[in-house]
Amino acid sequence: MGGDTEWRNEVVAMIPALRAFAWSLSHNGSDADDLVQDTLIKAWSNRDKFEPGTNLRAWLFTILRNTYYTQVIRRRREVRDETGEYANNMRTPPTQDWSIAMRALQAGLAQLPDEHREALILVGAAGLSYEEAAEICGCALGTIKSRVNRARARLLKIMDAQEAADVMALDHVEASRA
Repeated sequence: MGGDTEWRNEVVAMIPALRAFAWSLSHNGSDADDLVQDTLIKAWSNRDKFEPGTNLRAWLFTILRNTYYTQVIRRRREVRDETGEYANNMRTPPTQDWSIAMRALQAGLAQLPDEHREALILVGAAGLSYEEAAEICGCALGTIKSRVNRARARLLKIMDAQEAADVMALDHVEASRA
């Protein structure tokens, strides 16, 4: 890559994908924005360490991922809302079907092991190739493929079980009205 301007333009073009990945990790728009900003600052500060001809996207995603996990470790020392009472008071009920579906998907993803969820998000949501995801996660190509496959299968089971529970709850409500 020639010059800071070209490099900067390529990095700026990656911001939407970085933000999507950051949101999938943090589940909070403000935290995702902060995470992307931290990533961009680190990338710019260390641009001399990037090797031209290598995968810039994977390099940026790796910085973002490592920054996120560093923050997670730091937050372990902070007071947490273990029961979720405070967080539940901050929510408003969904008003649209897509919002309910999104929450069900988020709940399903939360039940997956971290490495499966991460692989599925990188390949399925962020659109990275298996090779790029393997490079970011620091594992073999076959391992990433296996993780994505297992994540998809388990998420389908979780989502089907949730859908069945929702149908049973509706049937119960309708039966009590009759």
